[in-house]
Amino acid sequence: MKKNFYYIILIIFAFSCGTNPHKSSEKVYNDQVKSLKETIAEKEAVPLKSEPYVVIDSIAYRYNNQLLNYKDTLSKIDNKVLQNGIVSEWVGTVNFNLRKPNFIILHHTAQDSVQQTLKTFTLKATNVSAHYVIGRDGKVIHMLNDYLRAWHAGNGSWGKDTDLNSSSLGIELDNNGSEPFSDLQINSLLALLTKLKKEYNIPTQNIIGHADIAPSRKRDPSALFPWKLLAMNGFGVWPDDPLPCPPPEFNAEQGLQIIGYNTKNLSSAIMAFKLHYIQTEVNDILDEKTISTIYSVSKK
Repeated sequence: MKKNFYYIILIIFAFSCGTNPHKSSEKVYNDQVKSLKETIAEKEAVPLKSEPYVVIDSIAYRYNNQLLNYKDTLSKIDNKVLQNGIVSEWVGTVNFNLRKPNFIILHHTAQDSVQQTLKTFTLKATNVSAHYVIGRDGKVIHMLNDYLRAWHAGNGSWGKDTDLNSSSLGIELDNNGSEPFSDLQINSLLALLTKLKKEYNIPTQNIIGHADIAPSRKRDPSALFPWKLLAMNGFGVWPDDPLPCPPPEFNAEQGLQIIGYNTKNLSSAIMAFKLHYIQTEVNDILDEKTISTIYSVSKK
């Protein structure tokens, strides 16, 4: 009887482990949420230490026709130094809420299965994550609260935003980067984008790809991703058909910057643009078609 009891316990344990393979990662998740909750709930005055900041008398900045004497005038000013004694206290405001995302960044996982991706995102050593993963079968896995900061964008920029992790939602599509995206997957993506765009009032043009924000490092989602289909449904922009003829003074590099691309590496920026908008010609050639496409998108 006692032996049978141990067998039953062993079976129950094995069954419980089998039903939730991510139980250990959920505990880590809950611990981190608890830690964040405690951090947000802190009600302490910010400790401030006054450094000997120099305050220069404003007379030094008045217009002076004697420009040659300007340097000498500055050097004679008696600089005032702020001393220690800054007072700090906590008074809780009643007007606040959580920060909301303003961008959606789309990725392909570059892995072979959803389970492989889930393992990657539930190991602390990998330091990567996303808010959502969409499987080839259309299943949507929500991995992080939308208001929390996932680690999916990495080092990149879009326009003046240089910290996309803090301002975006990351959606990973289960795809190895060399295969078409399934209809079930794209249908689920469209449904998810519909919800997120409406819920957070995300601008149409702020739905972009990982390669767009990190053109020198990334190429996802691949040239097989249906950006035009997304744009037709209100998620992202698409060039006019037929393409407009840009004016003679139009500068293609400035056009890319207007759209949001970082052009420090212009070749990479052009390739990232084509990966998104001219998917049959992914190269760094600035031909007439490419310039016209840049012009059309920049106007939007």
